[in-house]
Amino acid sequence: MTLSTFFIYLALMAGSTYLIRVLPFIAIRHKIQNRFIRSFLYYIPYAVLTAMTIPAIFTATESVISACVGLAVAVALALRKCSLTTVALLACVAVYLTELIV
Repeated sequence: MTLSTFFIYLALMAGSTYLIRVLPFIAIRHKIQNRFIRSFLYYIPYAVLTAMTIPAIFTATESVISACVGLAVAVALALRKCSLTTVALLACVAVYLTELIV
């Protein structure tokens, strides 16, 4: 790849990323009043984070069993309203201990 080709690709990537982020600000100038759309937009980050995290959980460990144990511990602690640090730390400990046993 030549240097000029690289800069063309870089400019196209930067432009498309910039347009994706700026276009909503240009298109929607007023506050969204529709309850359905507002609730939909509220849950988008959680859905995307879940869609990215769950597959990574099952491929990050040596066995699916330890991944399931870690996920179960994380969900149980999250439902008990524990802090994010506590959930992550105890889920990692659960996976580690399960890996030692399995």
